[in-house]
Amino acid sequence: MTTGLLISVVDDDDSVRVSTEGLLRSLGYAVRGFDSAEAFLGSDAVGASACVVSDVQMPGMSGVDLKTALSAQGIATPVILMTAFPNDATRQKAAAAGVSCFLPKPYQAQALIDCIETALAA
Repeated sequence: MTTGLLISVVDDDDSVRVSTEGLLRSLGYAVRGFDSAEAFLGSDAVGASACVVSDVQMPGMSGVDLKTALSAQGIATPVILMTAFPNDATRQKAAAAGVSCFLPKPYQAQALIDCIETALAA
């Protein structure tokens, strides 16, 4: 595994964000957390992130909107989306936006690790 790469975690749920950050740090990644897509997009982490792990449903911009905004700026950073409300319509929107992986919450740690490793290898 390549360590030291920056992974940004975007989730308005503090407990999910903090636990995801802890998991990724334990694997050797550098991690920055953001409580909204807007906070992430306004940060210097946008160009520095090797991967973004984001919730789908958040106040303001959704995770799908976040991926769309990155793509519109020509930023090809892989985005992994997580949602407590997985459904086919959201999954299809995420796929159409070019999301790397789509996980239901609560996610299994190994499933997230596999998604990140696949996204970083692409």
